[in-house]
Amino acid sequence: MIKTFEIKLETDGDGDIHDLTNSVSELVRKSSINSGTVTVFIPGSTAGISTIEYEPGLLKDIPTLLEKLIPSTIEYEHDKTWGDGNGFSHLRAMLIGPDLTVPFVGGKLTLGRWQQIVFLEFDNRPRSRTVVLQVIGD
Repeated sequence: MIKTFEIKLETDGDGDIHDLTNSVSELVRKSSINSGTVTVFIPGSTAGISTIEYEPGLLKDIPTLLEKLIPSTIEYEHDKTWGDGNGFSHLRAMLIGPDLTVPFVGGKLTLGRWQQIVFLEFDNRPRSRTVVLQVIGD
């Protein structure tokens, strides 16, 4: 059985991180699928999906790390092509990736104790986003 759901988000732009864990858990339960996997996917090329311990220190550390690895203050070839100044956003999204697959058993996600599913916004402006969930199992 396969069921597909969406989570709508409004973001503040680069550095905005949303905890999706409760929403994903609820939709897995709503699917009535007992065991299987849920794929969490963000369409687009300037955002990512991952897992972290969703706590204030890491919410500051992640943007700081990404700024060191892929600075937003330099010009990228993408910026020269499109003039939108978000070349860094595309590179950060490529580094993190657009999706995550999590197994679940008995309708419950098999996440670690301190592990949450997060959406990360990298674009240089606020965005309306739709995260797609596909629940597969029996």
